[in-house]
Amino acid sequence: MTRMDITSDSSAKQMLSEQVYAQLRDAIMRGGHAPGAALRPQDLARERGVSLAVVREALVRLVGEGLADRLPNRGFAVPAFSDRRWQEIAEARRTIEPALLRLSVERGDVDWEARVRAAHHRLARTPAYAPEEGEYYTEAWSEAHRIFHRTLLEGCGNPVLLETFDRLWTASELARRWSARRNPDRDGADEHRSLEEAALARDPGTAAATLTRHLTLTAAALADPR
Repeated sequence: MTRMDITSDSSAKQMLSEQVYAQLRDAIMRGGHAPGAALRPQDLARERGVSLAVVREALVRLVGEGLADRLPNRGFAVPAFSDRRWQEIAEARRTIEPALLRLSVERGDVDWEARVRAAHHRLARTPAYAPEEGEYYTEAWSEAHRIFHRTLLEGCGNPVLLETFDRLWTASELARRWSARRNPDRDGADEHRSLEEAALARDPGTAAATLTRHLTLTAAALADPR
C-alpha cells in the first residue's frame, strides 16, 4: 500500500467517524436515546454499517463533551436525569458567568452593545420549536441562544475566560434541553429580554443577578423529582 493509499484510507475513516459522531450527537439531543439509556457500540456499529472502532471513537468524543458517560465494564450510556454532574456544572456556571457578565458590562464598547442587540433580536425572532424537529429546541434556536449568551460575555475581552464559558456551555447543552422539556411554562423569552436590558443599561449588578436567576431556573428543573 502506498503512502497515498494510507492517507486516503485515513481521511475516509475520519470522515466516517465525523458522520457517526454527528448522528449520535443529534440522536441524543433529540431524545432518540433516553436519559440513562445504554449506548452499545456493537449495536450502534451494526445499525450504521460501520466498524466498532469508528463508533468507539465517536462515543469517546461524546464523553469528552459531556453527552455520554463511559461506565466501567459496562460500555457507554446517556447521562441520567439524576446525574450530580448537572448540578455541578450549573454551580460552575453560576459562579463564572455572572462575574464574566459584570466585566463585560464594565468593559464593553459601543460595538459590543450593537452585537448584543443584534444577537438578542436574532434569538427573539428564531422559532424555538418546529414539528419536524421533535419536542426539543430547534438547531437554529439553540445556536441563536448560544450566540446571545456568548455575546453578552464577549465584552470582557478575556479569551481565556470565554474558552471556559465555551466548555461549560457544551457540557450543559443536553441538560438545558431536558430542563426546557420538564418546565414548558417557563418564559425564557422574558428572561433573555431582561438580560439584554440590564446589560445595555450598563448595570453590572442587575445584569449579574438576572443571569444568576436565569441559570438557577435551568438547574432547578433538573433537580425537580417529578
